[in-house]
Amino acid sequence: MSTAYDESGGYLTAHEHAAAMIPERSGPLADVRVVDLTQALAGPFCTMILADMGADVIKVEPPNGDSVRLIGPHTEADDEHFFGGYFASNNRNKRSIVLDLKEPDGAEAFLRLAETADVVVENYRAGVMDQLGLGYEVLRDRKPSLVYGAIRGFGDPRTGEGPCTSWPAYDIVAQSMSGLISYTGTEDGTRVASGPSVGDLYPAAMMVSGILAALHHARRTGQGQFVDVGMVDSLMALCESMTWRYSYTGEIQAPRGSEHPSLCPFELYDTADGQVAIAAPGPRHWERLCRIIGRGDMIDHDRYKSARRRVLHRDEVREAITAWTGGLTKAGVVDALADQVPCGPVNNAADLARNEQVRARKMLVAVDHPGSARPVITPNTPIRFAESPTGVYRPAPRLGEHTDEVMAELDTEENQ
Repeated sequence: MSTAYDESGGYLTAHEHAAAMIPERSGPLADVRVVDLTQALAGPFCTMILADMGADVIKVEPPNGDSVRLIGPHTEADDEHFFGGYFASNNRNKRSIVLDLKEPDGAEAFLRLAETADVVVENYRAGVMDQLGLGYEVLRDRKPSLVYGAIRGFGDPRTGEGPCTSWPAYDIVAQSMSGLISYTGTEDGTRVASGPSVGDLYPAAMMVSGILAALHHARRTGQGQFVDVGMVDSLMALCESMTWRYSYTGEIQAPRGSEHPSLCPFELYDTADGQVAIAAPGPRHWERLCRIIGRGDMIDHDRYKSARRRVLHRDEVREAITAWTGGLTKAGVVDALADQVPCGPVNNAADLARNEQVRARKMLVAVDHPGSARPVITPNTPIRFAESPTGVYRPAPRLGEHTDEVMAELDTEENQ
């Protein structure tokens, strides 16, 4: 029986705690072909989203493969180690071919493949593809309608060259230079990076938006274009409150823990077995919260009558709420507030594996893993379409698994 580990090392049946893969590729992008030159995280996550929505994504890898194939962890049942969890989580629904772009035969095969594509995506440093003689302008000349997406740390010279354009970058660098880390951390001023690799994942999502817009334009006009997303640029946009707050007030935001600078209550509160989020900044939710926790006296009190005043007296508000939450479990708090006041428990991976809302939304999916006797559990696509269903239909590919298949298709297409 297919299985997945729970937090204690025991087993949970996958059919109870995760959705099954769908039988075949489908979705609104089923008529789109994407040639994927990306590696690591930002680029592969972008092309995975496109693949989840039905695009035929062909991952072009060098002879040694995407470097993150070697990164674990591996399941206890994986005897082959074709790749670990890092690669598996961002490369599902793709086909893999091996081409050495530094060799004439490999470069020519790539050019032939690009002529059949609607989209090419890469995340090399600026200039790498140009040095290979395979940059955007070369591809555009062969196929004017091609959409070419590039995710780089600091953008591409084609849309604006700066002093950092040629620098390499990773998630932690983007988080730092964008300002995100400057106000993420504890109330005592200790700064921390975001848990998820948002320096990669958010630019990836922005590139999906850009590609779809450019693809719409290309199909309407026949004209493709270069789509440029910088990791630092993206995170600056994500940190919008930092910028407008400085513009409005001159304030440079500092780490604030889980508090919101303008809303209260709007943070995490301790319970008997963990923490819960409670957000009741508006008058209706504030009144309901006060009545539920037995503090009706605070509803019309001058010190707490508006969100602004509650921010000024945040410690008193937190003390009142925590006096109530501290005597309950997370589940007890959620049961009491539920559909009355916005709230939710702080969940970990094991909590999500057992969560009924997660199960109802099919947000965990059991994906076959090459070389492993059991599937692995991964988040499903969050983008749902009522008329053109999407989902996971194919695990991440072995290196070069589809080279012969794709090249045979290419020969057929060229001979038609």
